[in-house]
Amino acid sequence: MAQQITYDKAYDAVAPGDFQAMLDVPRYGRRSDAFDSIISATHDHFWDPLDKSYIDFDQPFDMATAPIMPLDNIIELRSAVADRLDERQKVQLANDVIHWSVSNLLHGEQGALLLSASLCHVLVDPGAQEYAANQAREEARHVTGFSRYIAKRWGAPLPAGQTIATVLADLVSTDEVYKKIVGMQMLIEGLAMGSFATLNARTNDPVLRRLVQLVMSDEAFHHRFGRLWAAKTIRHLNEEEHRKVEDWSAQLFQMLLFNLINAEQKQVIYAKYGLDWQWVRDAIKETFSDDDRRDQLKDSTNIFRVLIKTLLHAGIITQRTAPLYAVWVDMKELEAEGEGIPGDVVAEEMLVVLREINAKRRRISSKDIAA
Repeated sequence: MAQQITYDKAYDAVAPGDFQAMLDVPRYGRRSDAFDSIISATHDHFWDPLDKSYIDFDQPFDMATAPIMPLDNIIELRSAVADRLDERQKVQLANDVIHWSVSNLLHGEQGALLLSASLCHVLVDPGAQEYAANQAREEARHVTGFSRYIAKRWGAPLPAGQTIATVLADLVSTDEVYKKIVGMQMLIEGLAMGSFATLNARTNDPVLRRLVQLVMSDEAFHHRFGRLWAAKTIRHLNEEEHRKVEDWSAQLFQMLLFNLINAEQKQVIYAKYGLDWQWVRDAIKETFSDDDRRDQLKDSTNIFRVLIKTLLHAGIITQRTAPLYAVWVDMKELEAEGEGIPGDVVAEEMLVVLREINAKRRRISSKDIAA
């Protein structure tokens, strides 16, 4: 049997290779309705990255003179690194940094696709399995969307950063179902929603803004799947089980906080400008302290603030581990904010747009059939 921590039949799982369990006749009749609303909404937020009705990747953007994100968003340019570059190089470095960031978003979407597919192999409940299959389809179009965007702006993606590659590999391959759900559906999806919200709010590239808005319309539902698990599971855990989930989540958070974006992983960029990555690391340390990190975590779209908020409202953080997070954020303030995360509003607004586009496409299709 697959290792799992759950108290709701909707999340029951078997070992990945136990295909015979999927052929068990009674299984087909025990379909949970917990995910029906998410599954039904799939048609509302459908979009096609290959159809210009949804997004036009051919819109130009002058990469040589315009930064995709404002220069003050690039941590390297807030350090002594900026003193070694002329104005044109600053723009180029800024866009190279975004190339690295967007490449890792692409790799994250690829990881989410494989993880969703892996859930199809282990989830016993037909409703949960259908949801996972739907998510795999949606993650696949995210991979296509980010691949096309990167191809238009840079030609090809950069390799995955070691931290995100390691985390994704562990989540996809683990037999512990709670790690797949907490790790991907809550933490990684929450991190992604924070990243997308920041890009949406600050990017100078209308194509990137449109892309992340479309992706957020899907990701809001994926994040909800994890929150449903928490609502149906966390309050039932015994002390040992809760400690296991809580400690693993805290370790993953700390690893992401300190290693997700660091100079060593971006050294391929710095080499283009004759910059040693260790010197860049030290230059950033001189101007970016723990106090600066805490200030950044006050921003509602900060990816790590979103991670803490997700764990807190899921009931995973207790008084035992709260001090670890309180070093960085005001936990009472987070508690008072409610469960909503950055990107939820954007996702709702995009749903309205997608309903209009999809309704128009259906009308045109109906006319073509009638003709």
